[in-house]
Amino acid sequence: MLFNSIQYMIFLPVFFLIYWKINNRYRNVFILIASYFFYMCWNVRYGVLIFAISMLAYVVACFMEKDKCRKKIYLVLGICFTVGVLGYFKYFNFLLGSIYGIANMVSIPVVQRYYDIVLPVGISFFSFQAMAYMIDCYRGEIKAEKNIIDFLAYISFFPQLVAGPIERTKNLMPQMKAEKHFDYGKASAGMKIMMVGFFKKLVVADTLSTYVDVVFGQILNYKGFTLVIAVFFFTFQIYCDFSGYSDIAIGSAKILGIDLMDNFKSPYFSRSLREFWARWHISLSTWFRDYVYIPLGGNRKGRVRRNVNVMVTFLLSGLWHGADWSYVIWGGGTWVRSNSFKCAL
Repeated sequence: MLFNSIQYMIFLPVFFLIYWKINNRYRNVFILIASYFFYMCWNVRYGVLIFAISMLAYVVACFMEKDKCRKKIYLVLGICFTVGVLGYFKYFNFLLGSIYGIANMVSIPVVQRYYDIVLPVGISFFSFQAMAYMIDCYRGEIKAEKNIIDFLAYISFFPQLVAGPIERTKNLMPQMKAEKHFDYGKASAGMKIMMVGFFKKLVVADTLSTYVDVVFGQILNYKGFTLVIAVFFFTFQIYCDFSGYSDIAIGSAKILGIDLMDNFKSPYFSRSLREFWARWHISLSTWFRDYVYIPLGGNRKGRVRRNVNVMVTFLLSGLWHGADWSYVIWGGGTWVRSNSFKCAL
């Protein structure tokens, strides 16, 4: 179910009315049921996947809290399983293609075979959220959640399930567990944010895409000024598409009395690349900062190690955006341009 679909236009008002009508103690149960329905509208089997990753994170966190001597083992197993599932669905065929490409370069005959693996919608987002939860529990920054309904609802919370923001447990979970009362001002603010998001997505992004898709789809048939215009339009299309979705997510959560983090802060008004990354897809850049860059050592272990840490972070960030070497090159290029290897996170 897409935000910009008729189904969502029906789903959200119905959910909103029931949500504020039922007793507070049953709201997370309702969120859980509605979120799984929302997600399984794409594919019923996706529900099994998100349930498995959620249950793994829940069990791992409980084990780490109960057996502190082995908590590192539990964390490694939890992270490996989650990354393994994400890697299979998102990168398996990419890895095969890379192996076949290398084999052809060195003249090794191979029978090329690819598998029909359907990428589950939003798997990168809820996988990263589950991993962040396990890591935060390992660090002792949060307690393991014992209420399984609350936890499953937290991982599957439909407004930010398929396109972020990638929320942190210490921000979202307390809000979901707290008793909430309808606030007209908050609901009104949420509706306004959603309207801005729909305008960005439907009016700006989708309109620009009609030109961009034609040119980029047959790029060899165009040249000169046409390509320049297409690139210019694409710059605004990708921003309005992504930030529009984030606005709809933030607004949808706000009308339910829940505040999600800002994901974009006018990034095209940035004065430097470093500032741009601080204002573009904030939930993802801060995720990589807190769970990749800093654990690798950040800038605490000398200039060479810092450069390596930044390089690894940007390469992984590039790969996160898509299973293709062009994204890896994009990540590496961003690292090279990051102010002489200074950390842009």
